[in-house]
Amino acid sequence: MSETSHATLEGEEANVAALRSFAALDPRQVALLFDVDGTLIDIGPAPFDVDVPDTLKRSLDRLFDLTDGAVALVSGRPIGDLDKLFAPLALPAVGGHGAEMRLREGEAAAHVSDLPKALRERLIAAVDPATGVEYEDKGYSVALHYRRAPEHEARLHAHVAESRAAFPGEETEVLPGKMMIEVKRPGIDKGAGIRRLMRHNPFAGRMPVFIGDDVTDEAAFAAMPALGGLSFSVGRSFEGLSGVFSSPSEVRRALSEIVATH
Repeated sequence: MSETSHATLEGEEANVAALRSFAALDPRQVALLFDVDGTLIDIGPAPFDVDVPDTLKRSLDRLFDLTDGAVALVSGRPIGDLDKLFAPLALPAVGGHGAEMRLREGEAAAHVSDLPKALRERLIAAVDPATGVEYEDKGYSVALHYRRAPEHEARLHAHVAESRAAFPGEETEVLPGKMMIEVKRPGIDKGAGIRRLMRHNPFAGRMPVFIGDDVTDEAAFAAMPALGGLSFSVGRSFEGLSGVFSSPSEVRRALSEIVATH
């Protein structure tokens, strides 16, 4: 069976095929790139109401050694927030859907210019903690989360449209996600972030392997063929994948198994 045809399988059969394909990777030759929420960790009821198991941290730390440092988190979260979640690890990272990049611990994260404060404040004005709607102000973007309040989805989409229209001279775009709407600078996505990352050591010259789960990861999936890489997803199929894991727990299992065999 070819790598790509694994993604056409369903359910547990697809998960077993993904585990097998991932286990066959040689850490000495690949760069491992991981989305976080919905991929490495389970989606929580709020952005910081999530669990990052110690076993996952140990697997990532060991993979960092096995790949000579070619392990990176590729997330919509800011890099500073990733460091808090994964402490004491401070892994290479692409944050903010490609707006930030850091190659090594202790290095300042480079990021794009911030959105105007007035626009960010207008977007955040839709948030009412009493309703369960929450926000992240990343500077270069604002994310509105309605995981606790799905009934506010239509209202938030309308508010975002009105807020963007109030700043016609400001170039922005909307990035939808799982129970989330994010307004960000245009031309920023995980695929572009990965392409930048792969130009630098220790990533350069290796085969990138990306695992993601959401529409926000589609740009990363699309970047893999030109980089000679592989893509895996979690819970749903996308075009061109090499495999589909059934859940974040199965991704964590795959990491544990590849660590145990090397």
